[in-house]
Amino acid sequence: MSQATQQDAATGVIESVSGPVVTARDLDARMNDVVYVGDEGLMGEVIEIEGDVTTIQVYEETSGVGPGEPVENTGEPLSVDLGPGMLDAIYDGTQRPLDVLEDKMNSAFLDRGVDAPGIDLDKEWAFQPEVEEGDDVSAGDVVGIVEETVTIDHKVMVPPDSDGGEVVAVESGNYTVEETVVELDSGEEISMHQEWPVRTPRPAVEKKTPTQPLISGQRVLDGLFPIAKGGTAAIPGPFGSGKTVTQHQLAKWADADIVVYVGCGERGNEMTEVIEDFPELDDPKTGNPLMARTCLIANTSNMPVAARESCIYTGITIAEFFRDMGYDVALMADSTSRWAEAMREISSRLEEMPGEEGYPAYLSARLSQFYERAGFFENTNGTTGSVSVIGAVSPPGGDFSEPVTQNTLRIVKTFWALDADLAERRHFPSINWNESYSLYRDQLDPWFEENVTEDWSETRQWAIDVLDEESELQEIVQLVGKDALPEDQQLTLEIARYLREAYLQQDAFHPTDTFCPPEKTHSILTTIKTYNDEAFEALDAGVPVEDLVSLDSTPRINRIGVQDEYEEYIEELKDDITEELRGMY
Repeated sequence: MSQATQQDAATGVIESVSGPVVTARDLDARMNDVVYVGDEGLMGEVIEIEGDVTTIQVYEETSGVGPGEPVENTGEPLSVDLGPGMLDAIYDGTQRPLDVLEDKMNSAFLDRGVDAPGIDLDKEWAFQPEVEEGDDVSAGDVVGIVEETVTIDHKVMVPPDSDGGEVVAVESGNYTVEETVVELDSGEEISMHQEWPVRTPRPAVEKKTPTQPLISGQRVLDGLFPIAKGGTAAIPGPFGSGKTVTQHQLAKWADADIVVYVGCGERGNEMTEVIEDFPELDDPKTGNPLMARTCLIANTSNMPVAARESCIYTGITIAEFFRDMGYDVALMADSTSRWAEAMREISSRLEEMPGEEGYPAYLSARLSQFYERAGFFENTNGTTGSVSVIGAVSPPGGDFSEPVTQNTLRIVKTFWALDADLAERRHFPSINWNESYSLYRDQLDPWFEENVTEDWSETRQWAIDVLDEESELQEIVQLVGKDALPEDQQLTLEIARYLREAYLQQDAFHPTDTFCPPEKTHSILTTIKTYNDEAFEALDAGVPVEDLVSLDSTPRINRIGVQDEYEEYIEELKDDITEELRGMY
């Protein structure tokens, strides 16, 4: 085929435009090819091919685009640029750096068709080799180190699709991401820059069973409903119940090396808060800025709906790249409901057969493909790394029976159910302990018992039993009143109140209480259990329940969370509780 004929085959003509869905004729394309649509060259992706008609979803606003304008095919799938420079960056849903585009436009409002590479192709990085001439390398092997930020070393790897070979040339120095840093005897030249299609998972040797918790610093999560490193979790909740704040807390405090935060179709003011807040935060582990280990993807609700569909894949691919370096990555998706709504809109414009509530029939499959890319992996280079995925779900009206929530529940192993009633009572985080669950408890208990305390699971089960009993007793209280209960049940309600107020509630905006290490989480629980054990002994000895619930020392339980030096405070409090109760009989 001549060059002119090839050029003609790669260019088609727009036939129709329906919102972000454009059809073109005479375009030689394959599924998921990236194309440029119209005179302005708007970026899009092939999503359906029927005869000589190609259907494209466009990632930008299509107003003003009309039939007869050209469509040019790149012949490549939607891919992301991978390399040093992704951390401390803010992207849109297709990995366009927003700060670079703002400089280009001289405005915060971006023109259509403007584009920029995902990483800076001109910036030079100091490359330190990890291999020598004569070494054999294969796909995934680390060949050098670049200090990407003050916190994270970027590991330059052999691309996953490489055949490998013997190193014939390597030298330290300053290089741009596209310059060759290692040459192999096969003639292959390795640079710091890789491209990877977002819809294809990056390869790994084996997906292993996770056995370490992702410590969040939130008592209700770490104590009752933990998630593993490499695990999956869903946070469903109605409007105003605290989904985004919970996600922010996890992004700030989670025990992960890298955080990828995907704002998928959420309100612009919430994303603005993230963008303004994160650069001001210090990393509690290193003291460096938190952004030094964070990548933000901002796709707000006023951005084109098709780009919302792709931003989830962009985020998980970036997370997998850092996982391949041996890092533990936490990905926050806020929210997958907006992603599903984008799929529903595209599907309806394609006139596909709708499923439940108008969502496409493949909703469950797409959610599974996304969450299944999480995990604790043995990488091809011999390291281990993890991607933990935490997805917020925004069910309309807080109805957990709607399709996105139900399909998500079939996939994830941790469920943090947010409750509007708790939020109205100013109980935060408003996670309903009666509806939430974690299927990781049994496999994480050995870690907690080895690294925190031997009675971790035993004490947690005591707390769960008390809360369950309180839930049953509250139904009786609503009918006959608290005073009609036996004294031991009245005391149980008082113990449960301290569990709710001192243990399950946590102030995200208090400088000390915002993060609670597992040791402190357990200590708060043992303090309440001390009160429980001593109070029931006093009750058995004939002390009236009215005296047991009006101690001078117990109100101090609610102040443990805000104590910096909590060990001494707790020991003194336990002694005071014990002394006061034993002095009653």
